[in-house]
Amino acid sequence: MKILILGAGAVGGYWGARLHQAGADVTFLLREKRAAAVKRDGLVVKSPKGDAVLPVKVITSGAEGAPYDVVILACKAYDLDSAMDAIAPAMGPASTIVPMLNGHAHFATLDARFGAPRVAGGLARITGMLGPNGEILHSGAQGVSFGERDKAAPRAALVALDELVKKAGMQGGLHPDVEQDLWDKWVLLGTIASMCAAMRGTVGDFVAAEDGVAIVRETLDECCAVAAANGHPIDPKVKAGLDTALTTPGSKQVASILGDIEKGGPVEAKQIVGDMLARARAAKIPAPNLRFAYAHLQAYEARRARGGLK
Repeated sequence: MKILILGAGAVGGYWGARLHQAGADVTFLLREKRAAAVKRDGLVVKSPKGDAVLPVKVITSGAEGAPYDVVILACKAYDLDSAMDAIAPAMGPASTIVPMLNGHAHFATLDARFGAPRVAGGLARITGMLGPNGEILHSGAQGVSFGERDKAAPRAALVALDELVKKAGMQGGLHPDVEQDLWDKWVLLGTIASMCAAMRGTVGDFVAAEDGVAIVRETLDECCAVAAANGHPIDPKVKAGLDTALTTPGSKQVASILGDIEKGGPVEAKQIVGDMLARARAAKIPAPNLRFAYAHLQAYEARRARGGLK
């Protein structure tokens, strides 16, 4: 099975590295600068699970080596349009797209471009970031989840991908209800991204605030209500786990959106927080914390667009 991964960041790079080590036929589709660095230095991974420098296959045009059986999208949600243009030449009649983007809005866009039957569900729980020289600094979780969005029996390509994930020693793989898993993750992201963006700190930082725990629980309740209104109520045990993770004193857990803000980069504001708020409004669910957090993110985007404090 031929696998194409668009992107070699913390998610795509780490997952692809482990698949490569497991013997999978993996090719990375990268921009020119990143492609040149990986071709020169190899794909560098530094991880508690084992460091590696891998001579992986790299292309800069999706037409090279096409068609691919599985195309994994490991880009930021705001790069979706350019990502679709990049992978279009790589697609064959039987190709399956496995998007690992945050939120849920990307599915409608991918379905319109490639057809819903060719788009599976997917998400990643991989903790890491890129280092100053492009190395993948993996620091914790290494889970992926994917499956048929309609709960149908999984197609052969996903079964084969699941076997490779297990061979690679990663967590997760095929999920019988990937839509619920997507909502479980989005509820977490919607909450922590809202809090980190508005309070400019880690979980431990905003929990230390006088009303921090109360506010994070209110935000979690808002996101859970949206999930339920969309037919994917969060299991009480899952919610309890999220509550614990989001209210632990001293926790260094943080949403990547805060790092993006601190370096002045683009953010997935609309996809993670804005879409959650829009769905709350459509269901007539009061969501004052989501409303404030999204306004905060939009103000950052406006300031960034005009070049800062000018």
